[in-house]
Amino acid sequence: MKLAIFPIKTFFGRRRNRWTTRVVSSILFLLSLWGCSSLSHVLAIPTPTAELVQRHSQRLDPVALEAEGRRLYDAGQFPAAERQFQAAADAFGEMGDRLAEAGSRTYRALTLYELGQHRDAAQVLDRALAEIAQLPASSGRTAIEAQASLALGRLQLARGQTQAALDSWQRAGDRYAALGDEFGELGALTNQAIALQGLGLYRRSQTLLEAVTERLDAYPDDRLKVSALTDLGVALQVVGDLKQSRSVLERALAIVHGTADPSQKSIVLQALGDTTRALGDLDAARNFYQQAAAASTQSTVTVTARLAQASTAIDLKAFEEADILLSEIESQLSNLPLSRPAIYAVVNFVETRLRLDDRYPVNAPQLAEQLADALERSRRLGDRRAETYVLGQLGRLYETQQQFEAALALTEEALQTAAPLNAPDVTAQWQAQLGRLYRQQGDTENAIAAYSEAVTELQILSRDLVAINPEVRLSFRDRVEPVYRELVSLLLADNPTQDQLQQARQTIEALQLAELENFFRESCLEASPTQLDTVDDRAAAIYPIILPDRLEIILSLPGQPLKNYRAEVDRDTLEQTLQRVRQSLSLSFPRNQRLALYRQLYDWLVRPAEADLQNADIETLVFVLDGPLRNLPMSVLYDGDRYLVEEYSLVLSPGLQLLEPRPLDNSQLQAVIAGLSEARQGFEPLPEVESEIARIASEIPSQIQLNQQFTTEATRAALARASNPVLHLATHGQFSSDAEDTFIVTWDGKLRVSELGSILQRRDETRSGALELLVLSACQTARGDDRAVLGLAGLAIESGARSTVATLWSVRDRSTANLMVEFYRQLSRPGTNKAEALRQAQLSLLSQPEYDHPFFWAPFVLVGNWL
Repeated sequence: MKLAIFPIKTFFGRRRNRWTTRVVSSILFLLSLWGCSSLSHVLAIPTPTAELVQRHSQRLDPVALEAEGRRLYDAGQFPAAERQFQAAADAFGEMGDRLAEAGSRTYRALTLYELGQHRDAAQVLDRALAEIAQLPASSGRTAIEAQASLALGRLQLARGQTQAALDSWQRAGDRYAALGDEFGELGALTNQAIALQGLGLYRRSQTLLEAVTERLDAYPDDRLKVSALTDLGVALQVVGDLKQSRSVLERALAIVHGTADPSQKSIVLQALGDTTRALGDLDAARNFYQQAAAASTQSTVTVTARLAQASTAIDLKAFEEADILLSEIESQLSNLPLSRPAIYAVVNFVETRLRLDDRYPVNAPQLAEQLADALERSRRLGDRRAETYVLGQLGRLYETQQQFEAALALTEEALQTAAPLNAPDVTAQWQAQLGRLYRQQGDTENAIAAYSEAVTELQILSRDLVAINPEVRLSFRDRVEPVYRELVSLLLADNPTQDQLQQARQTIEALQLAELENFFRESCLEASPTQLDTVDDRAAAIYPIILPDRLEIILSLPGQPLKNYRAEVDRDTLEQTLQRVRQSLSLSFPRNQRLALYRQLYDWLVRPAEADLQNADIETLVFVLDGPLRNLPMSVLYDGDRYLVEEYSLVLSPGLQLLEPRPLDNSQLQAVIAGLSEARQGFEPLPEVESEIARIASEIPSQIQLNQQFTTEATRAALARASNPVLHLATHGQFSSDAEDTFIVTWDGKLRVSELGSILQRRDETRSGALELLVLSACQTARGDDRAVLGLAGLAIESGARSTVATLWSVRDRSTANLMVEFYRQLSRPGTNKAEALRQAQLSLLSQPEYDHPFFWAPFVLVGNWL
């Protein structure tokens, strides 16, 4: 039985935050994360110069006010800091020092940004920039302009103006360069790289970060270099280059070991902990957090690092260690200095303690008292963002005690408090919590409304999710994906209407899109809704949706209302069956057992739709697959007599929103064929590749690059010459749920999915035409990775290809060569679309006794446009 907490009325009349110090709303806050939140550190702004102090030696008040504002800012006391900067600006203005006044206003604008008052921040910054523009040219003016441009970039990025932020940071970099301030310039360049990432310009972002790294190598080892390397390491983490991030941060740590600055050492160790945790190296992350806590001399930083250590211990199932850590931390919380990080530490503590509730029951009234104290402190600070986190977490605590009315009231108050902040990351959390609470009370209508709002906020946030804190990326499945699934579950719960079916389909497609953006760590996917019957009136789309208690399927038929049906199978049973299906695709698995598994899958996914498909005269089935279903070939589904591929052409799609509905012009196909027959990059030779390439070249006009000729540059040049191209790669490769581990092997290296779009130049329509078809004949999805096909779908999209043919596992060279040759023979026939060409090629293997096992023909899948 749950322990009751004291009544909810205790909290009313006080006033109104969530789960960890590392929750952020956008890229910008990352620029001051990992303990690098010092105002001067983030902006590369110098402390008040001796010249400024001397200039005001007789009247130190404004300088002292500004210095106190900076101290309060660094301590997380933003309302008090804002007042100090306002007073400093006014004092400088009275003295007629317009330059210093503009500098103080820039500081004030940043503080207003931290408080979520973006409009006020923009107005203050606009005034500062206008004042600067009227001043005569000087090095002082240039320095303040650089500072203001950096601040402006942060505000612009917060408001979704990524290109404008990039422009501002470029101006800041130019001004720092003019001043000869190389560290300031490198900081501006690092910010530019993050903005480029937000614009989807991955390659330019990486090139810029590499240039920053090279320039830093030339500097002597000192505090500034450590700060610059730390910022660079965090930026690399933001853009998804986690391995390089770790390398850069380890360089910073090696330097800081030789200094006597424990605070800087703690910052680097904390950043290393976050990077290694994002990499999945939890043991190393826990160790780094432990060292960060030991190195820190600031109580709030120490507690933050130890909370991260405790959370990672829970991830590692080291529950006793986590319990001991949390017990030690609890006694320190009330002694932390008044600041936003201290309030976040309390919220983080409660969230982490609740994760241990099943093993170490919580003292709910004591946790509530701690949150009540944090609530009072957030109100004394005037920090509404901190306040909304505390309120939301308090609502979560009441939820765990099954006091739902109190939990609802607190969650609604958290949303009201967050409303003026323009913070979709906060609003999405509390709307999802509100939806969960309504659902627990049986209020389906309000639960759907709340979850719908949460999904809307997550879609607004989608660009920020690209570069948001790695904690969010790492917990995409835990904190983002369930919101979409809960909404779909409610929409389909009981005889859904057409509107509900439409919303459920749109939601699951939005989830597919969000997963791809999370995979890429960049938001460059352009989606537009597509009506299936406008694409192909002989095609049907099937959306299987895996929910905790059942499998729902939505069926979309041309010109007809949506339909749905379900299989009463829970997630665990389904996933066990799917794992057995995957195992059954080996040659040694008994035939009768595998056919029984394929029939079970058919019964769940297709049999209820048989009559509808036949009545609509459907020829092509488009599967928008979910979860571990993605790693299985739909071609093996078995109705008791025939495989599904014997009845229909089959296609995989990450969603019809990403479909470009354009048919293939068979008459103008030209292939660029590249392959490796020799061992390369640690992979075994592929002896049949030479024969495969020669035979394909006999079917369609081709340009061939074999072995030493198969380099990325040669491939790009060949594609530029082809007017309606197919790119066929007969080489090793791997698809994974991690973009870093999704690659194609070339003679001169491994070509990662994130680089392929740049290599292929995203051929546009006005030049030589988009890439019609990308064919990968020797690649495989990573074993045991149930999101690996995200890599395949990601590769299809990132390459700019309208369609991609690939394999889900490595197959024999000879059978692959035979299938590929037949595929191109069929594809060259007028009126044959890609899906039908692949189907006929698979049937050609199925008809041969030596290749009739699904191991040989089933792994080939078509992703994207099937026309």
